[in-house]
Amino acid sequence: MQLAGFNNLKKALSFSFYDFVIAVSEEEKLSYIEYINTNYSAERISELLKKIVHIIEAEILSVSLQNYEPYGASSMILLGDIKGSGVDMHLDKSHITAHTYPDFDNENGILSFRVDIELSTCGEITPLSSLNAIFDFFDTDIVTIDYVVRGFTRNKKGEHIYMDHALNSISEYIDADILKSYKRKDLILNSDNIWQLKLLRTDMKIDEYFSPASLLDDAQKSNYMQSLNAEMLSIFNGWRSL
Repeated sequence: MQLAGFNNLKKALSFSFYDFVIAVSEEEKLSYIEYINTNYSAERISELLKKIVHIIEAEILSVSLQNYEPYGASSMILLGDIKGSGVDMHLDKSHITAHTYPDFDNENGILSFRVDIELSTCGEITPLSSLNAIFDFFDTDIVTIDYVVRGFTRNKKGEHIYMDHALNSISEYIDADILKSYKRKDLILNSDNIWQLKLLRTDMKIDEYFSPASLLDDAQKSNYMQSLNAEMLSIFNGWRSL
C-alpha cells in the first residue's frame, strides 16, 4: 500500500492476565503475596515491556516505574523511532504501560492477581506481534485482549485508509500450542476496526493451585476447585457468580 507521508493510524492493544491460587491458611496467603511481589515487581514488569519494545522494533525514550505498599506495581515506557533501522515508522506518540492488581482479600481462600498491559503505537507496525512473548512471561488462567485501530491515513491518491493490515481474529497472532490450553471467545467487528479475544484455561492441574504444603485432602481440594471454576467463569463471561 503506497501511502502519502507518515502512516497516522493509531493501534491500541490492551490485555488483562489473571492468575489464581487457593490459599486456605494465612501462611499460604503470605507465601503467595511474597511470590507476586518478587516475580511481578515493577522491575520485572519493566523487563517484559522492554522485550516488547524490542519485538516491535521501537526505541526506548524513557522508563518510569513504581512499586506500591503492601503490593502492586506499575511501569511505563515512552517509545520513539528506532534509529538506523531502515524501517519507515512514526512512533512519536507511542507508549506501553503495565499495572498490577492483586486481590488477596477473598474470604473463600481464592486469591487472584491481574496484570493489565496497554500498548499504543502509530505507524506501520502492529503491536499484536508481541503476544507470544507476553504469554511466555505470565502463567495465566484468564486472558482478555482488545485491539482497536483508530484514525486514518491517506494513500497516494489522497483517499482515506482506516486499516492497513488484514485481521480476522487476534488468535491469528498467538501460537497454536498456547491456544489449545484455553476455551476461546471472539468478538470481531471488522467494520469498526474492533477485535476482542477472551481465553479461559481448560487444562487445569489441581495441584498447581494449592501450596505444596497444603494439608487439604483430595475431596476438600475438589470442593475448592468448584468454587474456583465458578469464579473464573464469572470473570470470563462477565456476570456475577452465584
